[in-house]
Parts: sequence; C-alpha cells; structure tokens
Amino acid sequence: MTYEKLTYEEIEVGRESSLSLTVTPELVEQYAGLVGDTNPVHLDPEFAATSFFRKRIAHGMLAGGLVSAVLGTRLPGPGAIYLSQDFEFTRPIDINDVLTARVQVVEKYDRHKKLKLRTWVENRAGQPVLDGAAVLLVR
Repeated sequence: MTYEKLTYEEIEVGRESSLSLTVTPELVEQYAGLVGDTNPVHLDPEFAATSFFRKRIAHGMLAGGLVSAVLGTRLPGPGAIYLSQDFEFTRPIDINDVLTARVQVVEKYDRHKKLKLRTWVENRAGQPVLDGAAVLLVR
C-alpha cells in the first residue's frame, strides 16, 4: 500500500487523490461476511434476478470504504481524523466492475486544521456510483 503523509500546510484547495479496486464476487462475499450484511441481492444470483436490479450488485458501503481508504492513505493520509461523511448512492455497483474513489479538497478551516473534501466513486465507465462530502482533522 502506498501512503502519502501530508501536513495541513502542504494541502491546497483543489488537490485530488484516488484509489481503484476491482469488485470481484469473492470480495463481495468477504465484505458480507465481515460486516454481516448478507442481503441476498448481494450474494444469491437467483434472488437477485427477481430484485429491482435484476442481478447481483455489490454493497454500496464497499464504495464508501474505498473512499475511507483514499482519505486514510493518500489525502490527507495517515494520522488524519475522520470527523464526518455524507454519501448519496447514485447507481448500483456491478460485480466485476472497477471502482475508482476520488477525493478533492474543497475547503480549509485553518483555525482547527480541518479539511472539507468532496468524495465520489466512479465505475469503469466513469459513471458515479456514490457522491458525498467528508470533513477531516489534520494534525
């Protein structure tokens, strides 16, 4: 894993970072086991075929976790404290798709050394599957 450790002063508004992940069937099954979300729309092809989506889809929070990975390892990086996160799930995540989580600094709060970042995740086609904002404390 690549880590970037930036000081608050080094981070400029507009700075971006990203991280990608392939959503394999095994990864979805591992995620379900880790968090206990065994909703059959994620795990059972027969059930999923009768669902709104007509096929298996990955957990939306898998994309949320990828955002957390960017924030914790790339921008702002190790040592930052995650204070809040808002998400909107905009599209289902297909099994075997490639997700790219992106973050961009949109505001700095110098008094408390906090950052506000736009957070979003795109699928292989560049379509958003998640959109949101995060606030982190950088010490």
